[in-house]
Amino acid sequence: MPVRPACLRILLSACLALCAHSAGVTANTAQPAEREALRQFLNDTINRSSSFEDRFDAEVWLLDMSSRLEPFVADTDARLSLLETVHFYARQSGLPPELVLAVIQVESHFDRFAISRVGAQGLMQVMPFWKNEIGRPDDNLTDIHTNLSYGCRILEFYLRQENGRLATALARYNGSAGSRVYTDKVEDAWRRHWRTSPLDWN
Repeated sequence: MPVRPACLRILLSACLALCAHSAGVTANTAQPAEREALRQFLNDTINRSSSFEDRFDAEVWLLDMSSRLEPFVADTDARLSLLETVHFYARQSGLPPELVLAVIQVESHFDRFAISRVGAQGLMQVMPFWKNEIGRPDDNLTDIHTNLSYGCRILEFYLRQENGRLATALARYNGSAGSRVYTDKVEDAWRRHWRTSPLDWN
């Protein structure tokens, strides 16, 4: 779990005072061999632990992103907690945290209790069947840590499958391979709200 020292919360609080388809759809409609590969990948990596590489850089990032997230999450403590958790699971999966924030914006608009018309749940809209696929039936996909762990791993898997090609990996995450519509939505959210450094959207 991400480390949350009380002093960081106090410092950051003081400074601050001055979509239609989902990843679960992709997995649910994938070919059997691909589905098995993704199941194994989730099973092998879902518990992998990590932490911030550089605490100072993380604090600077949290301060910057908190002001950007404020229109979506009003409460300061909730913002900081969510951002720290996003940073943790994104880095654990080798993903830019800003990309994960853009995906969340498009998928659920930062509503941890969001449920799609096909039953995908939580911030990154993960299908519940994955819990049984990897032998974790009691996992709660409305839990922020659980949802981000699943969602980030699924996106990491598709990025590996697509040899790092972000556009096609996002389309597969969304279940819309061959279309740029979902990728363009995520890219637009990233450019408007989360961009800090360049990403290759091809």
